[in-house]
Amino acid sequence: MSASNKAEPLLHLAYACPRAQVPSALSFRRWVSVTLAAAHKKRVALALRVVESAEAIALNQDFRERDYAPNVLSFAAGDYAVDGRIWLGDIAICRDVVLSEAQAQGKPPRAHFSHMCVHGVLHLLGFDHQDDADAARMEALEISILGSLGFANPY
Repeated sequence: MSASNKAEPLLHLAYACPRAQVPSALSFRRWVSVTLAAAHKKRVALALRVVESAEAIALNQDFRERDYAPNVLSFAAGDYAVDGRIWLGDIAICRDVVLSEAQAQGKPPRAHFSHMCVHGVLHLLGFDHQDDADAARMEALEISILGSLGFANPY
């Protein structure tokens, strides 16, 4: 993704954790791009930060008043524009939780990271799982996107 092509999504990616078992920036960029393409979104920007448990707990406490580290947090920005693109918001993926869940569920860590990335981007686009109908719609889209990326159904 070149920053000069405003039709491409702009991803600000940061690693605030050890990189062991964490996918490359290229992988995260591909997963974000494919998810946005599936939702027919162009000219958008977002930030994704891979964090450790302590930061995930702090974010969850500060913004959701919950005292645990979630696997992924999404913070939608609304209609804010930056650099000629719509700023979708921010995603935090907790490395420690994703690795623990992947092991417990018998999944490759890369597959679970991809799922959390797709899931977080879909939340920024307004998808949720608050009721059964919304959850079914979101899960079907996740399954389709992950399948197009070569990953198995995460559910």
